[in-house]
Amino acid sequence: MGDRLRLNAGAIVLVGDLDIEIERREETAVHRGLHIGGYAIVGGRIRVVVARHDHIEGMARDKSAVVGHVGLNHTDHQLGPVSTRLLGGSDAGVDRRLESKAVRRLDDAVKAHMTEPPTLHPVIDPAKCLGCGACVNACPEGDVLGLIGGKSVLINGANCIGHGACKAACPFDAIDLVFGTTRRGVSIPVLSPSFESTMSGVFVAGELGGMGLVRNAIIQGSQAVTSAAHFLKEQAQTGHIDMLIVGAGPAGIAAALQAKALGLAATVIEQSEDLGGTVANFPKNKLVMTAPVELPLVGKLKFRETSKEALLDFWTGVINEHKPDIRFGIQMVSVEGTAPHFRVQTTKEEFCARSVILALGRRGTPRKLDVPGEHLSKVAYRLADPEQYADQRVLVVGGGDSAIEAACEIAEAQATPNVALSYRGEGFARAKLKNRKRVDALEASGRLRVMLGSNVKAIKENGVIILNGDVEEEMPNDAVLICAGGVLPNALLEKIGVSMDVKYGTP
Repeated sequence: MGDRLRLNAGAIVLVGDLDIEIERREETAVHRGLHIGGYAIVGGRIRVVVARHDHIEGMARDKSAVVGHVGLNHTDHQLGPVSTRLLGGSDAGVDRRLESKAVRRLDDAVKAHMTEPPTLHPVIDPAKCLGCGACVNACPEGDVLGLIGGKSVLINGANCIGHGACKAACPFDAIDLVFGTTRRGVSIPVLSPSFESTMSGVFVAGELGGMGLVRNAIIQGSQAVTSAAHFLKEQAQTGHIDMLIVGAGPAGIAAALQAKALGLAATVIEQSEDLGGTVANFPKNKLVMTAPVELPLVGKLKFRETSKEALLDFWTGVINEHKPDIRFGIQMVSVEGTAPHFRVQTTKEEFCARSVILALGRRGTPRKLDVPGEHLSKVAYRLADPEQYADQRVLVVGGGDSAIEAACEIAEAQATPNVALSYRGEGFARAKLKNRKRVDALEASGRLRVMLGSNVKAIKENGVIILNGDVEEEMPNDAVLICAGGVLPNALLEKIGVSMDVKYGTP
């Protein structure tokens, strides 16, 4: 094999019928250049299975080798870094410690009701998965996937937020990204690969299409406009604007900038008075996670973790510099006609456009509890500033990240804690791990009362009635914050002619 051949490993080396002798050198196993992560077998001989195009012996410069079915260029007798795991025998280098840890994490997730993914998530084909671990290492959330029985397994589904990095990292095409599960369907528009809906000339991008991450929304907004531009080349000129973009969140902003970059006449309408869509509704100082992404006309957006306010300030600066036509306080009511003669009815005026980009959020209309007293002025559906509740007895309703973050922000802002968090479920399966830890810490310190398995029955001027398990309880109360998600605009989309599909965990 030659002393200079080096395999930098971390999870599957498939190398041929060879017996390779290794010896311990600090924290790695090295002999004839074989490097196996931080694990070593001292002395002895092990069997390593290798797939190769050709003979390993005498491999020449620039020869192509197959390592884990991934073609790597062989230069200067060095291959790497590659993710490797030694195969064969009960002691053949399989990391039992990490596998045991993954099994424990899965057991914990099942007990905590944390296996149900809230959004786009991976489904692993065990027939294709060779257990290389590339997907596990690629996940930005860190604890979503694990290796059990030599296969990748979705362990903490509730922590998956749809990055898709696992699929990109898998060298065996063993991962599909899907919406919904067999137990919980997710309704999304039926789209072509170019983001065009079943209504010709109407394109969908961002959260409405299921892609809620800032980075994904920006990419889709840009791509949808590029697709629409190709579509418009085949359409007659009408004197209308080239496209109406509905929504000024991440997808809508990216769409507006891409339209400007392509020389298209575009107008953006936004139903709220604020830029940023769903992000604008986040609580004060909420951290927003993203990843580097290319923003049209601007270049690379390098935020990884920033506050809501900093991100909105950045977008405001971009809008002020490039001046796309964005109009606030206008809500879409209907879309009539066909391309290139769309007539979009709104709460203020009619817009005529050759194409339409729907960059709507999925929670534009808050979901209500439909209980007596919900009309009272003390009831709100989003947290603007936790300081406004500093001296009040507050009930927060909901089990997702928004509800948890709101309850925690208010509890931490109060000198004398008087906050309760009510959720009908038995666990916060839809919330991020760091938010669940935050709730646990506040509950343990006595600063937050957590009421799982509870339901609000009525809201009064100075109190609320809650069914807590089998016991009905009336609590003194000054403010109720309902964070129960939003009503999907399915009826509006179907009225427009956009078909919807309910996904149950299938590609």
